[in-house]
Amino acid sequence: MASIRKWLLSGLLVIVPLTITLLVLQWVLNFLDQTLLILPDSWQPDKLLGFHIPGFGVLLALGSLLLVGAVASNFVGRKLVGWWDNLLHRIPIVRSIYSGVKQVSDTLFSESGNAFRKAVLIQWPREGAWTIAFVTGVPGGDAANYLQGEYLSIYVPTTPNPTGGYFIMLKASDCIELKMSVDEALKYIVSMGVVVPHGVAPSAPKPVNPIQSS
Repeated sequence: MASIRKWLLSGLLVIVPLTITLLVLQWVLNFLDQTLLILPDSWQPDKLLGFHIPGFGVLLALGSLLLVGAVASNFVGRKLVGWWDNLLHRIPIVRSIYSGVKQVSDTLFSESGNAFRKAVLIQWPREGAWTIAFVTGVPGGDAANYLQGEYLSIYVPTTPNPTGGYFIMLKASDCIELKMSVDEALKYIVSMGVVVPHGVAPSAPKPVNPIQSS
């Protein structure tokens, strides 16, 4: 019985990650294939070729992103993007949604942004209890006027779903920078501490240097 239990657990450790990975990939392919709906009916690959090509929507989405990125990177493209932003910011309701999403995406994907660039160790949700969090920037707006000293904006993800969490502002001296990448920290969080980052030797705690706001 002990051997059977061992074999069963070993089989689960192999099959479960593989199955979930395949299901996620299938969902992504099916979702991106919906981009084919933007093509005219006569241009649909299924009709042109006479058979369905799974994942063709991925190529279309990737090509569209590359094309838009190439256009937006030149002088004329930047002017068009600026004109488009100004237009959307003039439309009620739309501007509130668009501006919020735009700020978040600019922060996350901008090469000059500081969001999720550092993994830190903080005491949360009480003193003596520690968790891993991510630096997202520095406090701004009116909130910064009430914080004395150097503070950091911190995102504390939940486990095992890191897309939910808490936004808090902590003193920089209360945040210990970890010698692990953001990816390693996310794996550590999602696995609930099971997948421990390798190759990181224990060292003395190091406070995080405050991020200079732009």
